[in-house]
Parts: sequence; C-alpha cells; structure tokens
Amino acid sequence: MRYALPLLAFLACPAFADSPVVEGAVATPSANGWTFSVTVRHADTGWDHYADGWSVHAPDGTELGYRKLHHPHETEQPFTRSLGGVEIPDGIETVVIRAHDNVHGWGKDLVLELPDG
Repeated sequence: MRYALPLLAFLACPAFADSPVVEGAVATPSANGWTFSVTVRHADTGWDHYADGWSVHAPDGTELGYRKLHHPHETEQPFTRSLGGVEIPDGIETVVIRAHDNVHGWGKDLVLELPDG
C-alpha cells in the first residue's frame, strides 16, 4: 500500500498527461531560409485543450522560429504543418523542435539533425 500514493501522484500530474508530441520533422534548405514540416500528435478535445503551436530552437535554446496553430485538430491526428523562412545561424547542425498545448505547455523535445544545405 505504501507504493499507491506515489503512483497516484504520478497519474494525477498534468505535466505528463496529454502533452503534445512531435512525431517527426523534415528540414529543407532554400534561398529564403529553412522550411520545417513538423508532425504533431495531441489529444485535442476542442478549444479548451489543443496543441496551439510548435517551435524550432538552436541547441543553446534560442528560438529560431515559431508556428502558431490557430485551431484544434480533433479529427486530424497526427497532423503536419510547415513553417518557412527560418534562419539557421552558421555552424548549427542540429535543432530542437517542441510542441506546445494551451493546458500543459511544452512537450518533450525532438532533436533534428539538419541535412547539408
């Protein structure tokens, strides 16, 4: 019985429940910066709880780009959205992508190795 309380505390913790997940990402270089196509999965339930954006960060945490998601995707899971014109400083070989929801905040990071551009 002494293990029940910690287990219940873990299950009740909103930071681990229904956080958005970046399932994959593709980065493509172009003359106007990089385009990122990011696939996110989240148990959107409507306007009260949905994935509302994702971002691209340098390894040091500097935000390089942000894609706002303007509505819930209840019937489209997972879903992929793109963001173009992202400037990647010279010397950066990997970026960190993370998704955000309007209840739990940021989900787990996905580290993406950039192709030679």
